[in-house]
Amino acid sequence: MMLTAFPDLHVTVEDMIAEGEKVVVRVTMRGTQQGAFGSIPPIGKQVAVSTIDMVRIEGGKIAEEWGIDDMLGMLQQLGLVPVMG
Repeated sequence: MMLTAFPDLHVTVEDMIAEGEKVVVRVTMRGTQQGAFGSIPPIGKQVAVSTIDMVRIEGGKIAEEWGIDDMLGMLQQLGLVPVMG
């Protein structure tokens, strides 16, 4: 879905921390919305979205994953939600 909406998507790993069976990754995704993103039609604006993911590794594979995306920030950058203050 992200590549359809943001075909020029570029992901930068800002931090990666591992301890025991858990790995935390903080990334920044940048791209221009050139396709539909769910019900949001193409707007043509660039966004930079921060994401933090934590995974638990078991047997060399991802067993669990938790993530937080700054979707509010993305919607504000697209001009769909007003910026407060």
